[in-house]
Amino acid sequence: MSELPGDLMYTSEHEWLRREDDGSVTIGITDHAQAALGDLVYVELPEIGQVVETGGDMAVVESVKAASDVYAPVAGEVTAVNEALADDPEKINNDPYGDGWIVRLAPSDDDGGLLSPEDYQAILDELDN
Repeated sequence: MSELPGDLMYTSEHEWLRREDDGSVTIGITDHAQAALGDLVYVELPEIGQVVETGGDMAVVESVKAASDVYAPVAGEVTAVNEALADDPEKINNDPYGDGWIVRLAPSDDDGGLLSPEDYQAILDELDN
């Protein structure tokens, strides 16, 4: 397993969130999630302008093994989607914390329910036991 980036917050459903300098948040799935899914073959992205609720479905990632919903770690309006994933969903497999980002939101609530890298690592450690 790769090292968890320390500048991100995480969810117990294996999404990550990065606060950007402009106040937006970038969201993707963790390395653990992409590894569990296997090779991704399709990503269903939300529409720009779509409003998502905390914990609500906002995208779908599909692999040869399964399809999985991606949940919004915070409520907000979709301001950008990673269009490159339409032609190359494997970007999530290859670089889940960089080029494999999925959605950017203008958040409408805080991130009080998110996990620190240490707390998320504790969840992963439990899963390995």
